[in-house]
Amino acid sequence: MSATNLSKTRVFSGTRATGRLHLGNYFGAVKGYIDLQNNPQYECIYMAVDVHTITTPYDQHNLAQATREIIMDYLAAGLDPEKAIVTIQSLVPEHVELAFLFSSVVSVAKMQHLPTFKDKVKQHPDNVTLALLNYPTLMAADILAYKTELVPAGLDQEPHIEVTREIARRMNDLYGTDFPETKRFATPAQYVPSLTGAGKMSKSVEGSSINLTDDLAIIKKRLASCPTDSGKGEQLPGSGGVANLLTFVEIFQGSERKKAYEVDYLGNGLRYGDLKAELAQAIFDNLAPIREKRLELEKNTEYVDKIIKDGALKAREIAAGVLAETKSKMGFYGKN
Repeated sequence: MSATNLSKTRVFSGTRATGRLHLGNYFGAVKGYIDLQNNPQYECIYMAVDVHTITTPYDQHNLAQATREIIMDYLAAGLDPEKAIVTIQSLVPEHVELAFLFSSVVSVAKMQHLPTFKDKVKQHPDNVTLALLNYPTLMAADILAYKTELVPAGLDQEPHIEVTREIARRMNDLYGTDFPETKRFATPAQYVPSLTGAGKMSKSVEGSSINLTDDLAIIKKRLASCPTDSGKGEQLPGSGGVANLLTFVEIFQGSERKKAYEVDYLGNGLRYGDLKAELAQAIFDNLAPIREKRLELEKNTEYVDKIIKDGALKAREIAAGVLAETKSKMGFYGKN
């Protein structure tokens, strides 16, 4: 992958090392990443963003392994290091240096008013750090270190991407840099609901998710906790645990099976024990290729480490040039 491949549109995305990838990550994001990497129009960079992970409380004894787990999940799910850069954020120190430079053009007030910052303050009132405040600035550095044009992300990330655009405009106006105004775009994705019956599947909500590498017993246990009702009614539930179960049926067993369950619900009644057992097996079978690839990767640690190292070298080749150019435009001593 060339550092000067200007004929392709650059794409960047990252996942925090806060837990293994789950069904929501896969159907909502990673499948889209795979489509992008397979399209010759795009030059893709995908990272486990471990520096972002330390902006909220974390286990330092588990950080390195958790970060590596994300990379292995990426690879098992289908990301291809021959088609995309796959590596770890902290191995590209240009991100952190560029973030500090960017922080010189962003006000504290702007950062404090971001909805995501306010949410994190509520979640972690005893850990409101400068790192948390600067999270969007580091995200801007992740993106602009590669002069990324497109970021596949959900609507909830739009405020952060707007900060990235504002930083790009400010840097361009003040110093004559040529950072693009990055756009968020949505890849084709399926909404995967939470097993709790409310909201979408999430790592941070206990009992909400099924991981890509869970075994059949764990999948059954997770589905068993999904809330249900009597199994019979005059109309189909529009939300909640039963509606979510039927969404899972449609994803993993198809629309015809879902319709059959709906007929049962409106007629003689639905047996949730049978539904959950059948659904658990379907999920387990569907994830078999990912699970098998993951086991291979776990046995071949040298291969995984090489992918991470090679990806970091490729990423640094691009990011170092952007950083040097930025420092020169800002007036720092060095080659001009």
